[in-house]
Amino acid sequence: MEPILIVGVIGPTASGKSGKAVEIALERNGEVISVDSRQVYRTLDIGTEKIGEKEMRGVPHHLIDVRDPREVYSAGDFVVDATRLIADIHARGKPPILAGGTHFYFDALLNGLPKEAPANPSLREALEQRSAEDLYTELLGKDPDRAAVLDPQNKRRLVRALELVEAFGTVPEREAPKQEYDVTWVVINPPKEVLRERIDARLTETFARGLVDEVRRVRDAVGDARLNELGLEYRVVGEYLRGERDEESLHPALSAKLWQYARHQKAWLRKLQDY
Repeated sequence: MEPILIVGVIGPTASGKSGKAVEIALERNGEVISVDSRQVYRTLDIGTEKIGEKEMRGVPHHLIDVRDPREVYSAGDFVVDATRLIADIHARGKPPILAGGTHFYFDALLNGLPKEAPANPSLREALEQRSAEDLYTELLGKDPDRAAVLDPQNKRRLVRALELVEAFGTVPEREAPKQEYDVTWVVINPPKEVLRERIDARLTETFARGLVDEVRRVRDAVGDARLNELGLEYRVVGEYLRGERDEESLHPALSAKLWQYARHQKAWLRKLQDY
């Protein structure tokens, strides 16, 4: 069977992926599949810079607002959903356009899911006591390829990755996905000076739109432990709401962390020559 042709729009945070995906969809009569681990959740609108109906310009978008934030949406869930959607969009004669910054999802879809590690409660408990920074540093030393596609602040996924390394010694070969795709990559990768300015400008707008109030509502609904899993904006503002940092520190702290994450995304883009 011939591989399905898909377009992958990728780039670091604040690079303009959503707008570019809409432009391509309008040009080619396509539909957009969001590759974003947080925009799947309802009520996470401002903090995730979720595209609005006006910005969609009539283009159908998928995998946005499909889960309650109290639920966990995994890479495995994404692969199942994206595989179904790609087949459906293709069957209707339209090009599927995948756009987003969760490179782990792209990696899982194209290269297969990592093998599950056997349960090791004592190891998991020990790992969960450590900081995300510490876990990421260890993973980077033991499995730099896996570290390259993970959010260095997503503690849950870092713990799972280190469980895998501990269980198998080396990362086992993944089972190749049954459905193969022919991917046309559209890479948006602004120079670092431009990207830093965009991150700061967007962050200023995000606060003006009511980020703190949104995080407060989400925190009331899901609790602090889950809030910390929902991304940088929710974790850092959560610290402020708990009295762990002052309001003046919010913008500079988030700006620095978002830039760190953008640099991590840029590093993954450099690996695209392997596809």
